[in-house]
Order: sequence, then C-alpha cells, then structure tokens
Amino acid sequence: MNIFNTQFILREKRWVWIDTDKGISILLVGFGHCLNVLQNHGLALNDYPLINYVSVFLYGFRMPLFFIISGVFISSSLKKKGLNGYVSYRSDTILYPLFVWGFIEISFQLLTNKYTNNGITAMNYFNLFFDARKTGHFWYLNALFYIGVIYAFFKAKLRVKPLHQLLFGFLLYFISAHIHINNLSAGSLTDICEYYIFFSIGDLISSTTLNEKNVKRFSSFKIFFPLLAIFLFLQYRFAEYNLNGGPEGIMFVEHKMPVFFLIEALVGCTISINFSFLLQKYNVLNFLRVIGFHSLYIYCMQIIVMTIARVILVNVLKTTYVPLLIFLIWPAGIFIPILFYNFCQRHNMWWLFTYKRPNEKKLNIPQEIELIPKSA
Repeated sequence: MNIFNTQFILREKRWVWIDTDKGISILLVGFGHCLNVLQNHGLALNDYPLINYVSVFLYGFRMPLFFIISGVFISSSLKKKGLNGYVSYRSDTILYPLFVWGFIEISFQLLTNKYTNNGITAMNYFNLFFDARKTGHFWYLNALFYIGVIYAFFKAKLRVKPLHQLLFGFLLYFISAHIHINNLSAGSLTDICEYYIFFSIGDLISSTTLNEKNVKRFSSFKIFFPLLAIFLFLQYRFAEYNLNGGPEGIMFVEHKMPVFFLIEALVGCTISINFSFLLQKYNVLNFLRVIGFHSLYIYCMQIIVMTIARVILVNVLKTTYVPLLIFLIWPAGIFIPILFYNFCQRHNMWWLFTYKRPNEKKLNIPQEIELIPKSA
C-alpha cells in the first residue's frame, strides 16, 4: 500500500504544473515556518545569517502564488457547480479545515501556555474568522475563503468581468496599503483587500494557462532565463529592504512599499509558474506533484507537527545545532502531514478534513485542483 498515495496522483490526468507549483510553494512556506518555530527558544539562530537571508530572499511571492492558482479555477468551478455549489465547496474544503485545524492548534497552544508563555487566549478561536493574523498562518485560509466567495458573487450574480474584477482588486490592494502604511487595524479585511488582486489575476489568465496549446510557450527557456535575471535582482533588493527595514522585519516591503511588493510578487509568481511548466515538460522532480497535491493539509498541520518535532529534538534529545534541526524539522512538517492525511482517509477519519463523506465526492482531490477535461 502506498502511504503517500503517489501512484494515484501521478497516474491521474491532472494539471501537472499546478500540482508542481503548489509543491514548490508549500516547501518555501515550510522553510519559513520552520525558522519561526525555532525562534525564541534559546537557539543560536543569529550564528547562521545565511539561513535567515535565504528565508527572506525567498519570501514575498509564495502566498500570492497560492491565490493566483486558486483564481485560475473559479470560472470552471462556477460553470460546473453554480454559485451555491461553489460556496458549499469552499466551505467544505477551506472553511471547515480552517475551523477544525485552527481549533486544534489553538487548543494545543492554550494547553501549553503555562510552559511556553505564548500569550494565546481563548479569543483566538474568534480571531480565526475575524482577525486571523492573530492566529498566525491561518490568515491564509480565512482570506482565501472570503475572497473566493466575494469574487464568485460578483462574477455569478453581478456579471462583473475579470478585467473589472482586476481593477477592483487594484483598488482594494491600495486600500490595504493605506492600512499597513498608517498602522491601522482592520482585522481580516486587510488580507482580503491585499490578496483579492492576485485571485483576480488567476481568473484573468485562466483561459491562457489552462490551454494545452500554450504549454510549449510557457515551458520555454527563452522565457525562463530573462525572468531569472529579473527575479534575482528584485529578490536581492527585496531582501535588502526587509533586512534593513526596522521592526517590520520580513514584512517591511509588503507593508511599507506596496508597489515594489506587487512587482516583486508578480515576477516571482511568473517565474515559478514558468519553472513548473518546465518540470512538467521534462517530467522531472515528480515528488513535487505529490507534495503539491497535499498542500492544503500540509498547511493546516505544519505548525503543530513542527512544534512537536522541535520539543522532542530540543527538549528531550537536547539537540541545539541549528542546521541539523532545520534538516529534521522542515521535512517533518512536509511529510508527516501527508502520512497522517492518508492514514485518516484509510481509517474513516475523513471528518478531520471535510464535512462530506468521501463517497459523496467524485474524487478525494484537494481544493482548487480539477481533473483535465476529457476534451483537453
């Protein structure tokens, strides 16, 4: 029995570059989460400035990319499911895991509060839905759900075209910029405003990126190498600004330089998509497809798994060598959630990830990933 569900994933006719791209993104997210989990525990992280630099250098485009990918499928999903079906689907695949895994993680933090002084209170249960940044990484699922529902309503009911949605996204983006620059507080509304534009870009480019006739064009090294040069330059400047930006730290550019962040994010997303098309063309690094297939479940469980791994390694086994800790904790936060998810699917514990029984769904496929139509 394949505990990673690898054969099913690689055998099914799917949008390969989408799975691959999500695999790359969740690996980068996992690296950042790993460093966050290791902070403030008496470890000599400052003795390894290169590790911190790499984390900052690769930050900035990975979360916008998830929103773009999600937006790519909204038109086909609305056509297939209708507005009510789409909202139900998002509730099942995004809102429900947000509630379940947010509840589990916050409860875990409350139980360990007296040992870690993490400052977590019961108010964080409510913050999952209204001010999700205060819960940590669950802000993403919160914003993804609300953006998808709002966008779908405008598209299905008000017939707002993708280009007009993009213009609306620009307006919202600069509202979020005003909030950040002036250190205002608007709860989860800030993230909805900031990332709506990326979701709308996904919808705008969907007919192009999902057209198999364009695969050759997108998997060209003639695009990759010029993009790589621009990407490296922008990420270098991005890292310098963030490292010298003051108390905002890694969020400095995102919060205080919105135009540069938007440019940097879009270039990073573009080269990531291009690179994923290249991997699809040459059929290499297929393990990224398996990781990308499970990206939502990895994201939900990652902090819990990494925290437990850190406690075992640091407090029980007395391991303090930072590179070794990263080498062990980072992959643990990727592969243990995959193992646990597949274990749950085989032992009737589906309710940890969805409120619908698996037999009510055509295929047990993570959110946003659709099978390639038979006509493709």
